[in-house]
Amino acid sequence: MVSSAEEAAFEVGIKFGTLYHQFAGTPVSPASAGSLETAIAEAIENQPHCVDVTVDVLEDALEAELADGPAEYTELTGRFMEVEVVVDYEGTRAVARMAMDDGYPLMELVNVGE
Repeated sequence: MVSSAEEAAFEVGIKFGTLYHQFAGTPVSPASAGSLETAIAEAIENQPHCVDVTVDVLEDALEAELADGPAEYTELTGRFMEVEVVVDYEGTRAVARMAMDDGYPLMELVNVGE
């Protein structure tokens, strides 16, 4: 038998997998960052048990990336965003975050509890 805490942790992991692999590679610029944040959050919040998604596209990092390049946009990757996802499974909440760690976008379970 799986506990509610284990199920909540599983569900938050599924949300992150969907989020990252669905949106990585999306063209993004500082001008479109806000609308992309909203689109990602609203898309992931549609999934079962998801109660909150916060997406912060790091506009300063985008601007630095684009400063010397020939294009006015780049591809969205983990280094350009910070994300928090909260799910609630039968009264148990799981909170996970994504941030860069040594150049790699790590998704970590921050808290599971009631």
